[in-house]
Amino acid sequence: MYKESNTHIIKSIAKQLGFDYCGIAKAEALTADANRLEKWLQQGMHGNMQYMENYFDLRIDPTKLFPGARSVITLLQNYYPEQEQRVDSPKISKYAYGNDYHEVIRRKLKTFLQFLQEKIGNIQGRGFVDSAPVLERSWAVKSGLGWVGKNGNLITKSNGSFFFIATLICDLDCVYDDAFAKDFCGACNRCVDACPTDALLPNKIVDGSKCIAYFTIELKDEIIPSEMKGKFKNWMFGCDICQDVCPWNSFSQPHTELEFTPLSEILNLSTIEWEQLTEEAFKKIFGKSALKRPGYKRLKRNLKFITT
Repeated sequence: MYKESNTHIIKSIAKQLGFDYCGIAKAEALTADANRLEKWLQQGMHGNMQYMENYFDLRIDPTKLFPGARSVITLLQNYYPEQEQRVDSPKISKYAYGNDYHEVIRRKLKTFLQFLQEKIGNIQGRGFVDSAPVLERSWAVKSGLGWVGKNGNLITKSNGSFFFIATLICDLDCVYDDAFAKDFCGACNRCVDACPTDALLPNKIVDGSKCIAYFTIELKDEIIPSEMKGKFKNWMFGCDICQDVCPWNSFSQPHTELEFTPLSEILNLSTIEWEQLTEEAFKKIFGKSALKRPGYKRLKRNLKFITT
């Protein structure tokens, strides 16, 4: 009965903290995913993101990342905004409209673990959100939350793909969810056809080194490669094209998380106003935003690239 009790407590806390989905899988090595990741890295599809080569053994085995791990809890939180940017604004990916999700969800995971300890006792765990060697989408599929689409995103059948994925690895035994066994993309290729940089390849392979999000967020070079000129479709930070065209996102519903409320500047600054924005003003306005990751200079680089 203790496994059932643990599972019930976990899923109740997830709902209490505002997570939209919660699935639980047994902590074990992801052998098939390891093979795919190794091949992807060998082909250089991670571009200059050298950090993705680090801690390979930890990425594929949660028991090495967190000794004593018994369960991997995967949590999804909706970030689909109700508002849209003005049409003459440089485009910013929807996930960055509000406060930086890393900080918001990291706090929730800390609270999650505290609640578990209060209700169950001396248990241990570690929470991760997009900044540690965890194959989040693989665990989401393994715990029954959805499937990975041709655009590389996790897609839920009920509400599409505009979700943050968080992982909590713990030493609790639970009743494990069945893996999501079906692929509902079918013959649809809308995301593949819509990608302006041809970053989406057959068999659900995403060439990260060609993705607009890679160039506008990850690439630290002072100059964006000239062969990308004219392909960014006015995206200054990230890119949502492959999600916006996905039929499953017709089921997306606006989130209810106050911390993801869009900054008025993201919605309303025009291209000219972005060009005139000073570094001091940028730091003041976007100090809690994901836009601080590339920072002022790289955003200015991106803006110049899409406007000249």
